[in-house]
Amino acid sequence: MTIFPWTRRLAVLSMLSAIALTAVHAHGANTTVASYTNVLSQKVRAANGRFENVATATAEGYAPIPCASGITGGAMGIHYVNAAYLKDDAVYLAKPEAVMYEPIADGTLKLVAVEYITSKGPASLEGQLFNFNSAPNRYGLGVFYELHVWAWKKNPTGTFADMNPNVSCDAMRMGD
Repeated sequence: MTIFPWTRRLAVLSMLSAIALTAVHAHGANTTVASYTNVLSQKVRAANGRFENVATATAEGYAPIPCASGITGGAMGIHYVNAAYLKDDAVYLAKPEAVMYEPIADGTLKLVAVEYITSKGPASLEGQLFNFNSAPNRYGLGVFYELHVWAWKKNPTGTFADMNPNVSCDAMRMGD
C-alpha cells in the first residue's frame, strides 16, 4: 500500500505540469522575451525620439552614409553616424553611434531605428547582447559589435535584426 501515496504525488505533479503548460501556450512561450524587447524598444524611443527630425541628428554631429540594402531584400536605411561616439567605444542608451532613416518618396527621411556600435566586447545594452562583426567588412571597420534597435518601424525578422524587410532604399534620389 506504499505505492498509493507515491501515485497520488505523481498525479498532482502531472496536473501541475499540465496547468503550467497550458499557461505557457495561452500566453505564448516568448512572453518574457517579447516583454523585454518592448521595454528596451520603449527606452530607446524615449531616449532618442529627438532624432525624428534629421536636423537634430546633424546638429549633434551625425553625418550620413549611403543607404544600406540587403542582398536578399530589405534594408537598414541611411545611417547618420556620429564619428566621436564611434571612436569612444562607450555605449549609452541616449547616444547611439548611428541613427537610421528610411528615405521616403517625397524626399523626407523617416526615423526607423538606431544602432549601437563598439569594438569592446562582448557587448550588451541593458542585457541585450550585440552581434559580432569580423574584419574585413563592408564598412571598412575593424572587428566590432553592433546592436540595431528597430524602435520606430516594426521588423518582422526581429527588433534587433540587422536588415528590415519593411525598409527600402528605393526612394533615394539618384543624381541629386
